[in-house]
Amino acid sequence: MMALVAGCASKPPAASPAPAASAYFDNRGRDDVLSGGVKMITVSTPKGQFKVWTRRVGNNPRIKVLLLHGGPGMTHEYFEMFDSFFPGAGVEYYFYDQLGSYYSDQPDHPELWVVPRFVEEVEQVRVALGLDKGNFYLLGHSWGGILAVEYALKYQHNLKGLIISNMMMSIPAYNEYAEKVIMPTMDQAVLAEIKKIEAEGKTADPRYLELLTPHHYEKHLLRLPAAQWPDPVNRTFKHVNNKIYVPMQGPSELGASGTLVKWDRTAEVKTIDVPTLVIGAQHDTMDPAHMRRLAESLPRGRYLHCPAGSHMAMYDDQATYVAGLLAFLNDVDAGRF
Repeated sequence: MMALVAGCASKPPAASPAPAASAYFDNRGRDDVLSGGVKMITVSTPKGQFKVWTRRVGNNPRIKVLLLHGGPGMTHEYFEMFDSFFPGAGVEYYFYDQLGSYYSDQPDHPELWVVPRFVEEVEQVRVALGLDKGNFYLLGHSWGGILAVEYALKYQHNLKGLIISNMMMSIPAYNEYAEKVIMPTMDQAVLAEIKKIEAEGKTADPRYLELLTPHHYEKHLLRLPAAQWPDPVNRTFKHVNNKIYVPMQGPSELGASGTLVKWDRTAEVKTIDVPTLVIGAQHDTMDPAHMRRLAESLPRGRYLHCPAGSHMAMYDDQATYVAGLLAFLNDVDAGRF
């Protein structure tokens, strides 16, 4: 089900014992009990102070996972699938909407939508949640993978483990993969119409999404008919903040054209020496061969391949994704990594 590198065993070792249910759900002494785990955290920015939304689930002093959603400008909602798995495995985890996303404050300051400021936001959230080197795992998916890597490059001394999910370390390489591998497999008449709409700046036209959904998103974003996409996914897309997403990413997932277009950390990422899981998928918009090479280049890297998955492999290859992720968390926790 998964490929391992960096001297890892061919089969994941037995999981570490999860906390007893009574301990996992013991909220005594927590300051978020009244709100069901929700905590609004104040973050300082160059444009003043704002609040971001977080929600804790569970209690495990050794394994605490902070989830960084994609976008930019999407929401935590598509991570709700972890509710089906993390509690049973005894993993403490934190949903989190980054500043500008639906559940957090949404200031109208375009100058805030830059990578270094997001990194400092994550650090402020970490401090407010009391996460540290003894328990702090950071999982970043898609844009969240960029943010997680940027955080680790500056603050890896705070991390116990890192998960880079479905995100290449070079936007130019991502765009090249889209041009040379993804786009040639599409109906070329449809692709031409998509590119015409983009060139004319009419991506808000419903026709744009009508073309992208069956011809790209259902093949490379989430490999189910859109009518069957799970509710958390639909809510995430419904709640996207396009004032952040479009300027940073561009109008769609068919390559990037926003301010992130030149982002490349291929060389620098090799300096991250905390245990790192890299997750790729066969049908992803992100080149799975690149993801494997990334894991092999890391001092303490492991690669998890999702053969049936796409960009949201936590849905369309869920069993592989979750099993590999839990094995990583347990291996690091038990000192087996």
